[in-house]
Amino acid sequence: MTDGTNPPSNPQPEPAPGNGGYGFPPVPPAPAAGYGYPPGAPAPGGGGGFGPPPVPPAEGGGYGYPQPGAQPGRQPNPYQPAPAPAAPPQQQWAQGLPNMGGPTAPGAPGPGLPGPFAPQSDQPDWEAMADRSAAEKRRKRLWMIGGAVTVLVLLAGGGTFLLLGGGDKDKNEAVDGKPSPSASASPSPSGSKSKAPVDNTPTVKDDPTQIRDRSGKAPLKMGSDTGVFPLDKRFEIRTKGNENSYAESEKRVVDTSKSFTVSARVWIRSAKGRQIAVSQGNEKSSSFELGLDQVNGKPAWVFRVQTGDQGADATTVVVSGDSPKMERTYAELTGTYDAERKQIALYVNGKKTGESAVPGIFQAPGPLELARARNEDKWTAALNGAMDSVQTYDVVLSPAQIDTLKAGKVDASAKPTGSWLLY
Repeated sequence: MTDGTNPPSNPQPEPAPGNGGYGFPPVPPAPAAGYGYPPGAPAPGGGGGFGPPPVPPAEGGGYGYPQPGAQPGRQPNPYQPAPAPAAPPQQQWAQGLPNMGGPTAPGAPGPGLPGPFAPQSDQPDWEAMADRSAAEKRRKRLWMIGGAVTVLVLLAGGGTFLLLGGGDKDKNEAVDGKPSPSASASPSPSGSKSKAPVDNTPTVKDDPTQIRDRSGKAPLKMGSDTGVFPLDKRFEIRTKGNENSYAESEKRVVDTSKSFTVSARVWIRSAKGRQIAVSQGNEKSSSFELGLDQVNGKPAWVFRVQTGDQGADATTVVVSGDSPKMERTYAELTGTYDAERKQIALYVNGKKTGESAVPGIFQAPGPLELARARNEDKWTAALNGAMDSVQTYDVVLSPAQIDTLKAGKVDASAKPTGSWLLY
């Protein structure tokens, strides 16, 4: 490129007629065409030799140079071909395209000129195709990496599940046969057909010394030698059989002047003496007791009621039953009172073991007690063992309903007035 002025040059003599151009051997060109051009008449105003195609320059000048004589004082360039007449529009837009040396294509604007410019080339865009191929490979590689990561995460999650909770069937039994505390965080839902999560927290929020009432508003305050412990998927209260090992409500829970049902799942360390799981009464005597006692010199499960307000033996009615194993095993004990029929009954593990008629049960305004009873103004019958699934109802449950309590669940057709340590 230059600044638009003609560079210095040494004048050269004009080529001799018939020569092939400056510096080339004097050989005649191919008939009717220059070197590299198709045969045919050359375009007007120019030859078919080397250099640009024989087309007229754009208006105002040659190939990137101003038209000779366009500036004042400048002499015409003797080496610049004379301008040719303006080409038709079809030929104008084709100017500047190289002549590829083949015969004139059909429909070409004239001999020796290139054919019409095709909108798209017959040759594929190799660079674009390579870019698309590389992008596709990158996408496939990313998909493969993502799939591999997902598989590893799933495998890791399954392994973690197996390590943390899979296949643990240990019953956590201690050497002496007493269940030992478990690492279970919460018991399984019970007594509910809803799929919503069930709150199985065993104690009152912010007060671990009170057993939470799952059905009402009667939490049980525990003595200093009593505690709630997890076992498998449930919780149980454990007592030591002394005066500080108990739990009681703040007020009365069972109205003994009406029909009622009381139930508890009990575990005792030794089947000796009198050990009461659930009772209720006043400062003198219990109005009912459910637990273990000696009957005819043998241990038996009992449901005892007091028909008078003094607690004398003459006004006490007892129904009893037994089970294949009395100690170091769980027994579901249920006592019922039918106020209309004036009758009490005892069920052991869902089966009725005894019933008896009574004139009635005296009303006791005292609180509900766990692991002890009241007799002759003193606390007696401390229980040495454990219990869970303590429930009270203000109706008489049928034998079929009582049978469902064996699994530690409440009856679906009757709402308990109180329930503690369910699972």
